[in-house]
Amino acid sequence: MTIEFDSTCPKGSLLIGDKVIEKASGGVYTHINPATGLAQAEIPLAGVSETEHAVATAKAAFEIWRRMPGRERAVLLGRLADLIKANASEFQRLAVLEGGTPFSVAAGGAGLAEEWTRYYAGWADKIDGQVVSSYPSDEFIYTLPEPYGVIGIVVTWNGPLISLGMKVIPALAAGNTVVVKPAEQTPFVAALFGQLALQAGIPPGVINILPGAVESAQALIAHPDVQKVSFTGGPVTARKILHQCAELLKPSVMELGGKSANIVFADADLDVAAQHAAMMSVGLLSGQGCELPTRLLVQDSVYDEMVEKVVAIAKALPIGDPRDPNTFIGPVINEEACDRILAMVERAKLAGAGRLVLGGERLGGDLAKGFFVSPTIFADVDPQSEIAQQEVFGPVLVIQKFSTEEEVIEIANSTQYGLGGYIQTNDLKRAHRLAAELQTGFVHINGSRNIPAHAPFGGLGLSGFGKEGGRPGLDEFIRLKTVSLAQ
Repeated sequence: MTIEFDSTCPKGSLLIGDKVIEKASGGVYTHINPATGLAQAEIPLAGVSETEHAVATAKAAFEIWRRMPGRERAVLLGRLADLIKANASEFQRLAVLEGGTPFSVAAGGAGLAEEWTRYYAGWADKIDGQVVSSYPSDEFIYTLPEPYGVIGIVVTWNGPLISLGMKVIPALAAGNTVVVKPAEQTPFVAALFGQLALQAGIPPGVINILPGAVESAQALIAHPDVQKVSFTGGPVTARKILHQCAELLKPSVMELGGKSANIVFADADLDVAAQHAAMMSVGLLSGQGCELPTRLLVQDSVYDEMVEKVVAIAKALPIGDPRDPNTFIGPVINEEACDRILAMVERAKLAGAGRLVLGGERLGGDLAKGFFVSPTIFADVDPQSEIAQQEVFGPVLVIQKFSTEEEVIEIANSTQYGLGGYIQTNDLKRAHRLAAELQTGFVHINGSRNIPAHAPFGGLGLSGFGKEGGRPGLDEFIRLKTVSLAQ
């Protein structure tokens, strides 16, 4: 049963300065509702001309924004946080429409974005340099922290609002201006975010929103006035962006994919661990999350029991119409994702990579026209198989058995990814021991929450480089100038 839900889509648009643009030179993207498979909106795409206009607008606004005292930037970012909170229900509605995020899950997006906005608003007036010379000295040397200028920001479709909070807000707090390319699959949340920034009093041009064609993204990254690039997405696209950045010696931040291991020891609370394992892999966002624990490593003495518990919980997770407040699992983003996920599942079956214990098919019936993949679990998985080594980005969990700490560390560190790691144990010394050995950017112990604003987040290897969150996330958008005065 669905609630009364307004399925009206906003008009697709670009935002350059304070101008809303409904026709652009990059063509039109037909937006498909992931839950129905039906076209629901036409999205204008920026071309090279709009991209150049947006960068020029951001560059002009930078001269205003960089000179604004930090305390004033803090006030404006605080107002934006208030507006994000006030418009939480609209952000929730748009997330359901554009990405097929279940209504119950989408409720958390605005809360996270508000948290990140308030956190970095608090940093805006606390960016300071250092005196680096010591007394006595024949020179007085200090550092000046300065913003870069125009930042090119490319966000993905699986969590567009929180990505905006993680990237745009620290860039602004540091005094930069931004040109944002949201994914064309999720344009509505970004458009509302840009409008709210203007309502908050942030000067026009500080934030520009450009859903765009490929040539638009290339023009943005290569533009000489774009001083740094921050990207969230997959390694394939990241390599293309890095190639462009390398030609220009342009710095970047890369938040990429993951294949995070969730390690369960026999002394853990198995009921809690099983709930966490199922909901955070095949449940939340239909498995479309970069740091989700998609490998479950279970100690041999509780392995069979844990597999049984996880399968039972995954079977019971409600899947269906994302407008229904009781739904927890919605569709994947599009037909291409559906086909890609199911192809990986089929290859794993044919290769004998593991024992399929749940799912593995596209859902039919009332959901046949949407892009629904059933929660899928493989047990007894070969750690070196494709399904265990490569990111699926869908509702697929692989379960593996281990005996000792040494063995599980080797398995956990065996992929090229290094974004997140999870440990479930009641032995505190063991938890810290393993945390030190896991080759990841973040380690969660006994269900700690993901992406709090005050904690640095970022990965190693194929999971990228650079940090979002905490003071390091602010420092990504600051460069230091050293000033030396002879005495």
